[in-house]
Parts: sequence; structure tokens; C-alpha cells
Amino acid sequence: MSQNNRGDGNRSARERLQQQRERDKARDRQRRVLIVSSAVVGVLALAAVVGVIAANADKGGGSDKAGPVVAPTGSVEGDTPAIPTGRPDAPATLQIWEDFRCPACAQFENVMRDSIHELEASGQLRTEYHLATLIDGNMGGSGSLRAANAAACAQDAGKFTPYHDALYINQPQETDDSFGDNKKLIELAAKVPGLDTPAFRSCVEDGTHDSWVVKSNEAFQKGGFRGTPTVLLNGESIFPTKGNEQLSPENLKKWVAEANKGKKPGTASPSAG
Repeated sequence: MSQNNRGDGNRSARERLQQQRERDKARDRQRRVLIVSSAVVGVLALAAVVGVIAANADKGGGSDKAGPVVAPTGSVEGDTPAIPTGRPDAPATLQIWEDFRCPACAQFENVMRDSIHELEASGQLRTEYHLATLIDGNMGGSGSLRAANAAACAQDAGKFTPYHDALYINQPQETDDSFGDNKKLIELAAKVPGLDTPAFRSCVEDGTHDSWVVKSNEAFQKGGFRGTPTVLLNGESIFPTKGNEQLSPENLKKWVAEANKGKKPGTASPSAG
């Protein structure tokens, strides 16, 4: 074999080896995408099952505390009180019914949080958070109520979103009622710059919004929902599925885009709180 033929053969072998490596890399990338996608679907499917179980076991989750209903600053009132986030004139509305002790809610938040924030920031989506306390009724304790009151206090301070996220990121085990300790809730406020103030501490310790949270939970009970989280896009349930499609960050963005087709994104600044 001539030197040229040997050189051509070496190059051909190297090219074939390089092509095989690229094919292997492509298969690996595809496999990783499938694994991640399956994990997201699995987490949200599990969250749906856990949420239904929690709802079926619910014993009320209310509170014996009597007192005037003190709504958080900028809250949505009426029959289904809520805390709004995002631009008030965004064309699409996401309603989320959650319980801060609910592990399924934490799973939902940890998967979907970034996408919801991104859609809110672009003016595509307005979110209404409805606070429920069903785990207190299921498991005993007061962590659902105490955490919801603290989140409402954070709303007064204009810090609801980061504190809401901190609660879910640091959620204890469902059987651990550490959120029932106001000291723990104030400790977590330190993770949100500017939140740990005398006004916030007083609001948490006094249970300023307890009766408002009870009212919100009563709306959940009357709503006939299957469990937490319950997620509605423009009034249509999308958790764990919308039609035949599974909820995922990508599908949420697609569904919001479809709902907003031909509509301008919101530009109004959120109200105080």
C-alpha cells in the first residue's frame, strides 16, 4: 500500500471514529433530555396523587380563632381571597391553591417556579395564590396556618414572592410541624433581604392575618377541589394535565402563549405589596 493510500485510510478511519463519537454524544443528549422530562412528569404526577390523598383525608384544617378578617395589602378579595403576583393587566391568569405544609405543593413549586416567574416578568401571566390549611386538618398542628399568615405578612412588606419561595425551598417533612413555630418563620425571613423587621415580626407573632387565611381555606373547602396544589389557567385545570398533555415548564409556556395569542402583554406595575 502506498503512503498516500495509508494516509487516506487513516483519515477515513478517524472520520468514521469521529462520526461514531458524534452519534454517541447525540444519543446521550437525547437520553438525558428524556430522563429529565420523565423526572419532571413523574414529580408532577406524584404531586397530583399526593394532593388527592391529602384532600380525601382532609378534616377541615380551619382554626378556632375568632376575630376580624384583616386582608393583606393588595390582596384579591371576594369569595376566593388571594395574593396576586405579576402585572395586574397581564392577559392570562394562573390560579394556584396551595398549602405551605403540602409536599405535593413543594414539588410543583420546585419544578414550575422559574417558568412562572419568567412569564410574570414578561407580562404574559398574572398569578393568584390562594392559601389553604388542609394539612393542619390532616396531620394536626398549625404550620399551614402559621406559614400562610407569615406569607400574608410578607405581602404587607412587598416581599411575598421571595418569602413564598423560601418557605417551599425550606419546607420540613409533612409530619414535622416546625412551621407551627413563629420563631422558625421569622428565622426564614432572614433569607429575604429587608423582610425581617419589627413590623413583620409583630404581624407574624400576633397572627394578624389568621382570620383571612381561615376565610381563604373555607373558600378552598367550598370550591370542590380535589387537593393541593390545584392549578387553573384562565379557569381551566392544568394540573397534572391539560387535555392529553402533561404539565411541564415547557407546556405551561406553550399554553400561556396560546391563551395570549393576539393579546398584548401586561405593562402595569404591580400594586404595593
